Amino acid sequence: MLSLADHRPFAPCPVPFNLAEYVLAAGEAQPDHIALQVLRLTGAERWSYARLTAAVRGIGTGFLRAGLAPGDRLLLRLGNTVDFPLAYLGAIAVGVVPVPTSSQLTTPEITAMAATLKPAAVLAGEGIALPETDAAHVLPAADLTRWQSLPPCDWDRGSPDRLAYMVFTSGSSGRPRAVMHAHRAIWARRMMWDGWYGLRADDRLMHAGAFNWTYTLGTGLMDPWAIGATALIPQPGIAPAQLPLLMKRFDATIFAAAPGVYRQLLKIPVPPLPRLRHGLSAGEALPDTTRTGWETATGTPVYEALGMSEVSTYIAASPTRPAPKGTAGYPQPGRCVAVLGADGQPVPRGAPGQLAVAADDPGLMLGYWGAARDSAARLRDGWFLTGDTAMMAQDGAITYLGRDDDMMNAGGFRVSPLEVESAFDAHPGLAESAAVELPLRDGVSVIALAYVPQDDDPGEDALQAHARAMLARYKQPRVYRCMAALPRAANNKLDRRRLRQEWGTTE
Repeated sequence: MLSLADHRPFAPCPVPFNLAEYVLAAGEAQPDHIALQVLRLTGAERWSYARLTAAVRGIGTGFLRAGLAPGDRLLLRLGNTVDFPLAYLGAIAVGVVPVPTSSQLTTPEITAMAATLKPAAVLAGEGIALPETDAAHVLPAADLTRWQSLPPCDWDRGSPDRLAYMVFTSGSSGRPRAVMHAHRAIWARRMMWDGWYGLRADDRLMHAGAFNWTYTLGTGLMDPWAIGATALIPQPGIAPAQLPLLMKRFDATIFAAAPGVYRQLLKIPVPPLPRLRHGLSAGEALPDTTRTGWETATGTPVYEALGMSEVSTYIAASPTRPAPKGTAGYPQPGRCVAVLGADGQPVPRGAPGQLAVAADDPGLMLGYWGAARDSAARLRDGWFLTGDTAMMAQDGAITYLGRDDDMMNAGGFRVSPLEVESAFDAHPGLAESAAVELPLRDGVSVIALAYVPQDDDPGEDALQAHARAMLARYKQPRVYRCMAALPRAANNKLDRRRLRQEWGTTE
């Protein structure tokens, strides 16, 4: 049997369509139902569906009155507040294309991204680094509060295949690339409802992430809203040790987080959680020890998903189909997934190859902004090539074997080593450097930097200061090593595999 799992067709996206209108449509029948609770230790800020919809549509009107037009790109530079999803949906409501970016990015990083994007405007949160450009109009995020009470905008409806939003991802080139997604991408997320979440309209889904993280935006907010459920988000500053208490107090039925959060929670006694059905994990691999520890502590399973910015999650475990041990789960209902050999054809089941998703998947990106050649390179004979190596079992379960390239994973964020090395190329005391993902212990790894000094070793303190000025925190190396020379292959190319191996044997 070949490594091909074709679960198509999936219900087609309605026409005409608007992503924001779709997300809020389920709330029209229950305007007083609570869509969002921002959780505090002593209470919660509550948003009904009526209030949420009015705020989004009012903000849409505000964007139009500020001079933006359908198709304009809006760079979001916002902190961890409810402003983030409101602005995101408000922009899409009127056809403006929002581009979320991490608030941790430094001025040099966001300036380079803006130069590629050429946004019409930047929505600026207080204290967030802005691009050094005069080309974009700066809109203060404080305007969003006033705009919420403006008259509701009309929905900008059209083809589900038109551009809705963009998200940046690190590519193998070392340059962050803007992934273009169509309005239909939100419709494709319905495949996750049964294929991963086990999501129901009466659920109260608590996500441990920040508002301005795309994992929170999709899994924690838009998907619960699209089915008419309630989203629970802890307010900024809540310590991980308080999360179980909030889960119990606010009757969370599903808990979503990155693996690192689960690890932190297992360091404290977890109280009984009678309403919790299960947990969700994504962003990086969940160690078996963490999964077992959570299941022992709570009596509930954790279902994991595998995906990427270009197509979101497409392989997962779920309540109706748990993953066999050691596997990532199964292709979600509606997906067509294969493991391909060097000839571009599916390999026999049980053989390794490159994981691929059908090019007609409704959740697949439109391409990379301004990079048609890179976009085309990911497509081959009707398949989108993920760059992941995997193996398909006889029953269709997927075992993830690693990246074809040397991408690093830092707390759920994919980081190119070339991007980190490029930042350190600017340090006058370094001759060369190499970044790798370095395992510290089971399930925990960090970005590490090996470097060759020009003359005297500048020292770790100086390098850390340089990293803070040039890189977002999640991209900054946590471990440094001074070397006389970097390991290289016969063709003089940097040998990252050998560097990792040697580092691991001498630490």
